[in-house]
Amino acid sequence: MHIAPEFEQRWRDYLAERKPGLIEAFSITLTKLDHGLVKASMPVGEIVKQPFGILHGGASVALAETLASLGSWMLVSPETNHIAGLEINANHLRPVSDGSVHAEATILHQGRTSHVWHIQITDDRGRPVCISRCTIAIISSGTS
Repeated sequence: MHIAPEFEQRWRDYLAERKPGLIEAFSITLTKLDHGLVKASMPVGEIVKQPFGILHGGASVALAETLASLGSWMLVSPETNHIAGLEINANHLRPVSDGSVHAEATILHQGRTSHVWHIQITDDRGRPVCISRCTIAIISSGTS
């Protein structure tokens, strides 16, 4: 995984403190973490498929919000701020039944109280699977 040098210690601290969750359940592999850019891949296995054998739209949305949330978390001070998903939308463009999907989240707006991310998910051949926009709320923890 490529991590921007300024985020390396923060990422190590994050890994040391976190508990397993959706990232592990969906086998999401982070591949790049940089200022305003997060990339990851996710296998299209049975756990993320809908009953008809294709990638569940909710799994795509979960992947998108995961990247946006991690990206925002890396950009704020954890001592004075919390982050939370505020809004997400998604257009599901192509079904995927096997292989992996690859997501790239780029920040569109980095404000004091909100961040807006654009997330593009593609299949193994680089074809668009899902386009999403996610707004992350930046919540002051009330300490300074």
